[in-house]
Amino acid sequence: MFVCVSLNPAIDKRLRVQRLRPGTVNRVREAAAAPGGKAAHVAMVLRTLGADPVWLGFAGGATGNALAEGLADLSIRAEVVPITGSTRENLEIIEDDGKVTEVLEPGPCVTQAELQRLQARMEHTLDRVCSDEPTIVVLSGSLPPGVPCDCYSALTALVHRWGGQAFVDTSGEPLRHAVNAGPEFVKPNLKEAEWLSESIIQGPVAAAAVLEGVLRAGAGAGAISLGADGLVSASKKGNHVLWARAPRQDPRFSVGSGDASLAGFAFAAERGLSASEAVRLAAACGAANCLANGPGGAKASDIERLNQQVEIEVLQR
Repeated sequence: MFVCVSLNPAIDKRLRVQRLRPGTVNRVREAAAAPGGKAAHVAMVLRTLGADPVWLGFAGGATGNALAEGLADLSIRAEVVPITGSTRENLEIIEDDGKVTEVLEPGPCVTQAELQRLQARMEHTLDRVCSDEPTIVVLSGSLPPGVPCDCYSALTALVHRWGGQAFVDTSGEPLRHAVNAGPEFVKPNLKEAEWLSESIIQGPVAAAAVLEGVLRAGAGAGAISLGADGLVSASKKGNHVLWARAPRQDPRFSVGSGDASLAGFAFAAERGLSASEAVRLAAACGAANCLANGPGGAKASDIERLNQQVEIEVLQR
């Protein structure tokens, strides 16, 4: 069982233009909207892998209704916690040469009462699902205004009280607090890992050193995504740091590739795959997302094909 928690979801509106020209009128050739936020992307890829995830998060206003309807259209079960504010809308402006410009709204202000309702809904969901089978709870995305930066830390503790595993993907102070809470897995990207470690990461060996510090701080396992240079992963139980690289290709759309990789790690953990099998699947999911029409749209056939082509190198600890 997987529960994907989203405190700051969105509707992703993708606009396609020939070329973005700031400061002038830009004519959009094509527009499309889809459920957004990191947790939605994770849930979408888990669904493609054959899982039946539950999405749990805030939703408000017309955009919140559109979000819930969009998840239903994708056959993803949604546990919606209503809020007074309207769910944010993010813009992804895609140019013909592949360049992507993101414009991200901060999200609606969440009240303490609304946050308490989400925690109560999460407890109810965990009480229902954790009694039947082991549960992985994915806590991913930014925090909306009004939510304290230690929220993911508190939710990680809640997951542990029900015997579940917490997989976290966020940034800044929320990431630092979450790591200290001892989640089973964390997945910062390159910039997030550099912020956390207050260092410049140049190459997989440097990423491995930063990842070791993340494990010492409390995380049970983790990975740092290096974009086109692959993934570096390690765990407290393992003897090696692994560097996985999918074959380089001409990406159609790279936004959401980190979310796809996280889905791969979570799915591998649920299936009891080895460390090398897990990072191989995660790298394949991330690469497959680059070939999709939008975030979370990785195709099962692409994942399967790329999974056979991922190269793995052992980096000594």
